[in-house]
Amino acid sequence: MPRATSSLRWKIAATTTAVCCAVAAVLGVLVHNVVSQQVAGEVRKDVLRELEHALLHYEYGTAHGDVNSSVDPPELPVPLQRLVARGQTGSMVGEYRDRPVMWAAGPADGKALAVWLPYESTRDRLRDVDTAILASSALAAGLVALAGLFLADRISRRLATTAAVARRISAGDLDARVGFPSTAAGDDGRHRDEVRDVALALDSMARSLQDRLEAEKRFTADVAHELRTPLTGSLAAASLLPEGRPKEMINDRLRAMHLLTEDLLEISRLDSGVERADLARTELGAAVRRIVAASGHTAEVRVVRDATVLTDRRRLERILANLLANAHKHGRPPVEIEVHGPVVVVRDHGPGYPAELIERGPQRFRTGDPGRGRGHGLGLTIVAGQAGVLGLGLTFANAPDGGAVTTLTLPPVPGN
Repeated sequence: MPRATSSLRWKIAATTTAVCCAVAAVLGVLVHNVVSQQVAGEVRKDVLRELEHALLHYEYGTAHGDVNSSVDPPELPVPLQRLVARGQTGSMVGEYRDRPVMWAAGPADGKALAVWLPYESTRDRLRDVDTAILASSALAAGLVALAGLFLADRISRRLATTAAVARRISAGDLDARVGFPSTAAGDDGRHRDEVRDVALALDSMARSLQDRLEAEKRFTADVAHELRTPLTGSLAAASLLPEGRPKEMINDRLRAMHLLTEDLLEISRLDSGVERADLARTELGAAVRRIVAASGHTAEVRVVRDATVLTDRRRLERILANLLANAHKHGRPPVEIEVHGPVVVVRDHGPGYPAELIERGPQRFRTGDPGRGRGHGLGLTIVAGQAGVLGLGLTFANAPDGGAVTTLTLPPVPGN
């Protein structure tokens, strides 16, 4: 699974866990305060009741031996001493002989009569309550984290599937589809599923793009077929014209249109995906020399290391002829071809390929900078298509010292 979706999965799980912990913390504080007030309130009621009894016994001069009481005990907390000095009665948690107690004190003949009850068991009880709150919060956070991780994993897997299909479509596989159902099981249409909506939109975009490209291919093929017959007739008719400059100009333009039509037909065949290579063993160095000699273009051929390859000679000839024509039209001499085993490198010394072509590859009817020469951009498109049929490696680059560099990597014959 891609790292991005994995990160999303853990972010969702961490977010749900953090929210759960925050809610548990708030609820824990509230429960702690409520329980503490309730438990401490019970002890406070008891100690105030005992203080009331102690004050009555003090008033009548009788002993109150059922509870700890004393007049002006030195351990009495200072806040209670001040409260009693103002003639008021109060209670608070403090210590007596290093043990926690609940104090209550009231005025008696200008002195402080105080009683106290043990508070240690109450404090232990509150600790047990806090421990239970923490344990339940931790358990709830763990369960929520697992649930969040499970739900996030489902979301991230679906997103990863959608992203993978988007990459396949970007790479040219227009048949790729996410394939999520248009309505989920049990979905009555009132509940939205954003991930499914994205997947459906991607599938719809791929179908629309595929339909448009198919329509473009059919249109290209139809136009090329319709033009082929009248162009052939026009060429035949032009040959009957009297010799002279007008005839040369007409023949030149008709031949250009005829070549364009043949290129369009070839591209339509390549686009159809039915082209198959007729592979045979070929001595690459000798084949390159023959192709250059037959192309009518000058090029310096150097065979650094020859190799026997499996290829379709007619298609290889078409590739190299188009590369030579492109080098002479858009580059500058000298044009060089080097054979390094199964690798053929074609370069010129012109301005080089446009950056867009190097990044995206050849695009039909686009030639980059118009100042580099005229052309319809089909030559390199045919090179890429034929290389795909042959299963060749094809790269476009620029030499550091200037010039376009095209590298072909052919499959060698096994064992050579």
